[in-house]
Amino acid sequence: MRNKPSLAINMLMATAISLLATPAGAAGPAKVLHAFGGNEGTQPNGSVIFDQAGNLYGTTSEGGANGFGTVFKLAPGVNGKWTETTLHDFNRTDGANPEGSLIFDSAGNLYGTTSQGGTGGVGVVFKLTPGANGKWTEKVLYSLHGTDGAYPYGGLSFDPQGNLYGTAYQGGNNNADCYYGCGTVFKVSPISGGQWTGTLLYAFNGNDGAFPFCNPILDGAGNLYGTTTSDNYGGTVFKLTPGANGKWTETTLYTFNSDEKDGSQPYAGLTFDASGNLYGTTWAGGLPAFAGTVFKLTPGVDGKWTKTTLHSFNNKDGSFVYAGVTFDGAGNLWGTTAGYGSDLGSVYKLSPTQDGTWAITVLHTFRDMQVNGGVTFDGAGNVYTTSYAGGIRSGCEGAGCGTVLKITP
Repeated sequence: MRNKPSLAINMLMATAISLLATPAGAAGPAKVLHAFGGNEGTQPNGSVIFDQAGNLYGTTSEGGANGFGTVFKLAPGVNGKWTETTLHDFNRTDGANPEGSLIFDSAGNLYGTTSQGGTGGVGVVFKLTPGANGKWTEKVLYSLHGTDGAYPYGGLSFDPQGNLYGTAYQGGNNNADCYYGCGTVFKVSPISGGQWTGTLLYAFNGNDGAFPFCNPILDGAGNLYGTTTSDNYGGTVFKLTPGANGKWTETTLYTFNSDEKDGSQPYAGLTFDASGNLYGTTWAGGLPAFAGTVFKLTPGVDGKWTKTTLHSFNNKDGSFVYAGVTFDGAGNLWGTTAGYGSDLGSVYKLSPTQDGTWAITVLHTFRDMQVNGGVTFDGAGNVYTTSYAGGIRSGCEGAGCGTVLKITP
């Protein structure tokens, strides 16, 4: 169901490093921390996250013992070696094909979504709890059933009360624009006895956006913000405001033009700065190459928001953006572009300049790897991400089964 370009790759990958191209003046070659194979999962799509001990956690959308994806851990060791451990193999009943990133709670439990599986067959919200001897126990907190959403591709966000929020790509109300529903925003809440319950917060209708792919984010007032990938094929940025009796009101903050000149199809979630501005990416669109953009939305009077394109990718500095952007401590924005076929993917940094524009620095470029994961930093400023393809192993349509990568600026 995912609206994702297929991997147009016709060659076997002998090694991951042979497929990495480094532009002049940029960082050295990316280091492959782990190359996946079928029994331990394949095709990671989401970002990785750190725990306090420096271990990395993520998901693979396919593969594993049952073929329905995994949750994994990478532990650093001596001589730069990292050891992969599969924490959970999905079996479809408890979820299948996780595409989004994970989040921790304060007790060290992991939470995420699967895009399919569960009792309704259209995705679940799950929790993984660590136990003795490195064993983790998976619990399905909620299974979606279509009317409240279907196919949650994005990750989750917590509010201060411990409720989880996510989006579903389809489901909700069927209509002429979206036969299987235009997608939803949902909430999963803890109740007595260790159980959880799900609530539909909003169902899109096509006119206000359709097919959200993101993890929603919250502001300090409890409003939710996110993106939809399609509204006449442009996409939207939306805000959901809580009201009385559990009702939420949707406001479209920005609609991207269907001609794609100012960006098209924002897949990723959004990021706030300290002033309340929103930052995001579009998968395609933008001049001159229509290869994706980074944008900023600034709030104004009467609830109006103004969009500024910070950068349009030109294939040489990257192309086709699935992941969002992340701030570093100096106010720079970091992200990845996926690339597609012969077009280059990249890890990039955008820095604000004195004249109000943003300057791009390309840290690394990739070919034929499809880097879908976003950027994660360690304490030393090194960058970590995932690639959907690539790796030293054959299989996975000859493209490699995906990797976890480290780039040192």
